[in-house]
Amino acid sequence: MTPHSDTTTAHGTAPLDAPRLVDGLRSVFATGRTKPVAWRRNQLEALRTLLTENSDALLAALHADLGKGPEEAYRTEVGFTVNEIDHTLAHLDAWLAPRPAALPERLLPAEGSVVREPLGVVLVIAPWNYPLQLALAPVVGALAAGNCVVVKPSELAPATSAEIARLLPRHLDRDAVAVVEGAVPETTALLEQRFDHIFYTGNGTVGRIVMTAAAKHLTPVTLELGGKSPALVDEGVDLAAAARRIVSGKFLNAGQTCVAPDYVLAVGDTARALEPHLAAAVTELYGTDPAARTEYGRIVNERHFDRLTGLLDSGRTVIGGIHDRATRYLAPTVLADVRGDSPVMREEIFGPVLPVVQVPDLDAALAFINGRDKPLALYAFTDSPTTKQRLLTETSSGALTFGIPVAHLTAPELPFGGVGESGMGRYHGEYSIDTFSHSKAVLDKPLPATTG
Repeated sequence: MTPHSDTTTAHGTAPLDAPRLVDGLRSVFATGRTKPVAWRRNQLEALRTLLTENSDALLAALHADLGKGPEEAYRTEVGFTVNEIDHTLAHLDAWLAPRPAALPERLLPAEGSVVREPLGVVLVIAPWNYPLQLALAPVVGALAAGNCVVVKPSELAPATSAEIARLLPRHLDRDAVAVVEGAVPETTALLEQRFDHIFYTGNGTVGRIVMTAAAKHLTPVTLELGGKSPALVDEGVDLAAAARRIVSGKFLNAGQTCVAPDYVLAVGDTARALEPHLAAAVTELYGTDPAARTEYGRIVNERHFDRLTGLLDSGRTVIGGIHDRATRYLAPTVLADVRGDSPVMREEIFGPVLPVVQVPDLDAALAFINGRDKPLALYAFTDSPTTKQRLLTETSSGALTFGIPVAHLTAPELPFGGVGESGMGRYHGEYSIDTFSHSKAVLDKPLPATTG
């Protein structure tokens, strides 16, 4: 499967005319077409049908782009988005109902309420690492909130991008939902337009470009970025169990996950004791030859492959390190004796390389975490209530989970988003409705009754 030779909209034929595209969507929104709850439900149900009836084609595209195995791809891409749709459909009426607001006595008699209204025309810019989920999960919230949507899939996942462009106009309202394929020129052309919200998932460099472009129109943005998410391992915990969970979260999608544990922060003597357990967990999950496992993916392209292999000298190899540029294969790799200032610790790894950094105690661990950008997630394996409380109150991160990494994404009642360098805004479940809606204050105070 190859990317389209030119940029197409959801109508699938004409080269991109960004002003005309956005103006057309704005005209559709102005008719009120997207506001009825019935329309919103219809779009969500159609999106669900798209995913379930075309899962084989979507899984094939994900394999072509990233080497994703069918089980992992279904669970983290297709199934994840279906679950998001199901949760939204089950709760949509309650989420959209006006919420009564208590009023101060000086305003009585009167009634107050908060009404969620759609923003208008929103832009969703998706990344390459989960090119289906991270394109369509935000669209679930945008449609549920009653908006028109432009979806920009990642050109670095061309097969998935092509499937999104092929399928969305077949299933969704072609006048209200558009797909734009392409690369930097097309994204730049879209960002020159006035949107009512821009939702971007990716890196901080492009996030700044998106935010700068949005500022010209005072357009609100959601930036789902990344960062170096630590996995703190405290003394006294079950190291075998902790290692299995860290390895499972780290090497999902060959490490190309924004909330993957970026590095292990081992307290005290834990670092050396943890090494054999991490190696055993890798072997347990991927065997002695991960390259032969259909469920272990590949690096997205040679540029990222070269960047990752350039980090392998940052520490002593505990397991892995084997790589093949021709197939973009990099084995699950654990590095020990890693210094805090080594190359692998200077940037988000975003690949299957797990450094282990040793710190003497909890105070040093807190100083290490707080001396860096606020992470998208902070994971901790500890049996100490005091340590849990200190991590909760003395650190800042997009999410904080104890005992398991990554899993908070699968809980739709929890907000997903970053803080500081790891992003701004939140979504999933009702938080997506908040993101793509305006909460309007409504006050109704009757005039005095007339006499005579």
